[in-house]
Amino acid sequence: MSEVLLHAEKIDKNFSATHAIDHVTLDFYKGEIHALIGENGSGKSTFTSCLTGIYHKDTGTFTLNGKEINAKNQVDGNYQGVAIIVQEIGTLSGLTVAENIFLGKENEFTKLHVKNTKAMNKKAQELLNSYGFDYIKATDIIDKYNFEDRKLIEIVKATHFKPQVLVVDETTTALGEKGRKELFNVMRQTRDDGRCVIFISHDLDEVIEQSDNISVLRDGVLIDTVKSSDVSTDDLKKLMVGREMSNNYYRTDYGEEISSEVVLKAQNVTVPGEIKDFNLELHKGEIIGIGGLSECGMHEVGKALFGASYDREGKVLLANGNEINDIKTAIDNSIAYASKDRDNESLVINDTIQDNICLPSLEDLKRNHILHAKDEKAFAEKFAKQMSTKMEGVHQFMSALSGGNKQKVVLARWIGKDSDIIILDSPTRGIDVKVKADIYQMMDTMRKNGKSIIMISEEIAELLGMADRIIIMKDGITNGEFKRSEDLKDTDLIAKMV
Repeated sequence: MSEVLLHAEKIDKNFSATHAIDHVTLDFYKGEIHALIGENGSGKSTFTSCLTGIYHKDTGTFTLNGKEINAKNQVDGNYQGVAIIVQEIGTLSGLTVAENIFLGKENEFTKLHVKNTKAMNKKAQELLNSYGFDYIKATDIIDKYNFEDRKLIEIVKATHFKPQVLVVDETTTALGEKGRKELFNVMRQTRDDGRCVIFISHDLDEVIEQSDNISVLRDGVLIDTVKSSDVSTDDLKKLMVGREMSNNYYRTDYGEEISSEVVLKAQNVTVPGEIKDFNLELHKGEIIGIGGLSECGMHEVGKALFGASYDREGKVLLANGNEINDIKTAIDNSIAYASKDRDNESLVINDTIQDNICLPSLEDLKRNHILHAKDEKAFAEKFAKQMSTKMEGVHQFMSALSGGNKQKVVLARWIGKDSDIIILDSPTRGIDVKVKADIYQMMDTMRKNGKSIIMISEEIAELLGMADRIIIMKDGITNGEFKRSEDLKDTDLIAKMV
């Protein structure tokens, strides 16, 4: 057995009434990729947040290379030898790429209280180039770059100084094929250097393929640690949820007749540099899947149909002839949209669960033009519980929730609004297997009730399993369309993606 690099001894963390981490003791070895898995809210991110300085643990100790560490914040954690790439955006808007990479470490470029910005920019660009990200410019304001590119910048930020322990928290869900390959290369290099990676992912096939050992948390308690080579995905699911789980998440129907009623039509929708001449007819009770590689333009389609792309050309029309050109008109016409970028586009992260769920339904909740706090609370509680959200109560702030529970709140908001057309961009990103099954069941119930869904997804199995029709995009244009069929294979879709 390799030498222990990091030892966690009886780590404990509470959030009011919630026991997030319950006296977890765990070893991480030199030259190891060690996966942490569990259901949403199981404590994975809380544990690594305590290690890296995002949270302060209540009790217990972390020992790195025989020396106790206690990170006060993420920058302090970096200096003590630990770094994290978080699930959501971990860069700051308004700063340059270089300023984000060296955030908290500006003293490395400061002499006599004067910062040498030119030297910092030069070093940042050298680092970006060494990772193969030379198209990203160190002097650019970071807001110029999309969600995936900002994650790539975070990889540079978290790894360029070669931390002894690198935490990768659900990062792969934000990356396309190129980004994943780069991240996995960095993880393997970290392991081969005799350091350690703590890898958090809900993709169990990915976990088994990329890790050496796997530890399972459930309700903040360590359940077991197993060798990746000794287990199957079914074994891991059983450890995660405490029982056998069926693989039958997806729809089993084929050949069902779709209504001829068109509820939404896109005509030559174009967003310069993103999508060109996109056309679509969505029918009542239909699920349309839109897929492709990460940069194919599919994520921009969701924004464009919801009226959130301000430089959009072309038309988005409803059956009644109303044209959708802005978000308010979309909501007023019973259209819902859940973005891939939860924290920045789907949620008010520094507000409560209650306010987030109620936000699009405020007009509906008024009685005699007055909002009543009791009604808002009851409404939020009803739909948060319907999505099995793990929370202290609807008064809890969104920032305290795990990524999966944030996604549940996003979906609870739109279920509560009872929209007729639902646009879901990466609906199961960062979601555990049990909740995935719940979401798929919810989508199936919605379509049976006459709701119409556009599901944008990078997961081929999800497209094949849930959609009545699949549109594949490449380089901003539609490159293929398929009807639901038992004979349709993943290779058919891949051939149109690449």
